[in-house]
Amino acid sequence: QVQLVESGGGLVQAGGSLRLSCAASRNIFSVNIMAWYRQAPGKQRELVARIDPGGSTHYADSVKGRFTISRDNAKNTAYLQMSSLKPEDTAIYYCNADIRSSGFSPLTNYWGQGTQVTVSA
Repeated sequence: QVQLVESGGGLVQAGGSLRLSCAASRNIFSVNIMAWYRQAPGKQRELVARIDPGGSTHYADSVKGRFTISRDNAKNTAYLQMSSLKPEDTAIYYCNADIRSSGFSPLTNYWGQGTQVTVSA
């Protein structure tokens, strides 16, 4: 069974930093796009950043220059380094990835369970 497991969330003061990790389960064939989304209370889930297997990245305007997405293809793991955090970054952060579970399987989209990030003023 394919799983995405996130870690690294928590409580931090404004201006601080956190690093999120998202690891895909080992029993997979390949991982294509990996991305981080977030959902704040009462708001829609939004894309924060995404990265392709070659390392090309895309960021939401609200996090450009503060967040950095990266990945380790050998470990099927993505990271989100968050710096200069603001209270408005408070949300549940979700990992998302397009995964091929075997060489004969189509790409399928998966979500992690989410990790809470809270930034205090």
